[in-house]
Amino acid sequence: MELPLSFTTLILFTSFVLLLIIKPWRKPTSPPKHLPPSPPKLPLIGHLHHLVGGGLPHQALATLSQKYGPVLHLRLGEVPAVLISSREAAHEVLKAQDPACADRPDSIGTKIMWYDYADLAFSPYGEHWRQMRKICILEMLSARNVKSFASIRHVEVSRLIDSLRSSSGRVVNLTARVFALSGIITSRAAFGKVIRDRDALTEMMKEAVGMSGGFELADLFPSWKLLNVLCFNKYKLLRMRRRMDAILDVILEDHRLKQSGEFGGEDIVDVLLRMQKKKELQFPITNDNVKAIIFDMFSAGTETTATAIDWAMAELMRNPTVMQKAQAEIRQALKGKTTVEERDVEGLKYLKLVVKETLRLHPPIPLLPRACREKCEAGGYSIPLKSKVMINIYAMGRSSEYWEEAETFKPERFEGSRIDFAGSNLEYIPFGAGRRACPGINFGLATVEVTLAQLLYHLDWRLPEGMGVDMAEEEGIAVSRKSGLFVVPTAPISS
Repeated sequence: MELPLSFTTLILFTSFVLLLIIKPWRKPTSPPKHLPPSPPKLPLIGHLHHLVGGGLPHQALATLSQKYGPVLHLRLGEVPAVLISSREAAHEVLKAQDPACADRPDSIGTKIMWYDYADLAFSPYGEHWRQMRKICILEMLSARNVKSFASIRHVEVSRLIDSLRSSSGRVVNLTARVFALSGIITSRAAFGKVIRDRDALTEMMKEAVGMSGGFELADLFPSWKLLNVLCFNKYKLLRMRRRMDAILDVILEDHRLKQSGEFGGEDIVDVLLRMQKKKELQFPITNDNVKAIIFDMFSAGTETTATAIDWAMAELMRNPTVMQKAQAEIRQALKGKTTVEERDVEGLKYLKLVVKETLRLHPPIPLLPRACREKCEAGGYSIPLKSKVMINIYAMGRSSEYWEEAETFKPERFEGSRIDFAGSNLEYIPFGAGRRACPGINFGLATVEVTLAQLLYHLDWRLPEGMGVDMAEEEGIAVSRKSGLFVVPTAPISS
């Protein structure tokens, strides 16, 4: 949010001054009764100053909750918001009163890159959203379909292992390798082949996700039209959208002409085009719907999956005892096998604990965004209509109220525990909960688990001499590590 001292800054400053002059003449509106407590705020910017210097938004908001309480009323510029950082209040919003807070907040980034909310992830709650979710769960990401992609995962992870073996003893950027792997697997599952423009689409996806958090000045002051005009990121996003259109239009045309499906079977684009032809749908599926959902799948399937694998490997490098225990389990269970099949992963209990613990400390989307569409309450307080509701998954996953040694990476904490990914335990919801829980959980977990199993089975790992692991986080809806994970893979002595 820092702006250079330039002509643009002068215009913005002048406009803010004018707004401060005009604001006293506006007719005041009475606030809703019994709002949650609120930290001290400043005129015009509200509570934005609490986010400056406090780290990334989810970190700064976690600090606010520790100081002022688990349910807070905030004003981010002009945008009213309710911050929730307790499982009890999260249960009220995501379970007991789910439909009342089932909308998504507006942002310039999501509106542009996801085709005016024509997708599933950011679509407003309603009949159109229900139709698209049903298609997604029953047609695109059913257990049968996820299982049918197993051969794709097997081939691509094996290629990664072969590549890393050829780099044995040399420093590699594992983060870059993992993101490339995730992009290829998602590309093949979504498009039926590795598309020529995959790298360009991946770069656009990373930028779009980073710019869609809702913290642009124009997002924070939506009634201020001048900021909308001067939002340079908006024009950058529009240019990206035009480039993405060109890529996705070619993919759709290829599928219609049956020029895709390099690896056989029905891919996700095939499913969407088949559903587009159905006459009985309440809401006909447009090309924008298809492209928006493809971008949903590509961004979620690539970014969050790769992020989870990268965080897991980073934590294992920092915790060699955990690494050794995970490797011992895998190598004992699969002794003599040349590769790891997905059915082998089912019996790797400790590996699954490592994945659970990784997602507790590093949920791919730390701030779950909702928007209030009906009258509702949380923690005994009113949530104003149309306010942004932020459930801080990151804060609950690191709360000493729910977890012993909350900041410690300790997979054993889940041993014998009933806590899982289903969204029933609201202190642990890395994939969300309620109606808008992530529908791609099975697809993502399958890739995470089989990739980690292969990496730990086939190779030993060490850090380069004198180098540590940087755990700093990157800004964006999906929070990945800021720096690459540089490691040295070596073949195990026993092999």
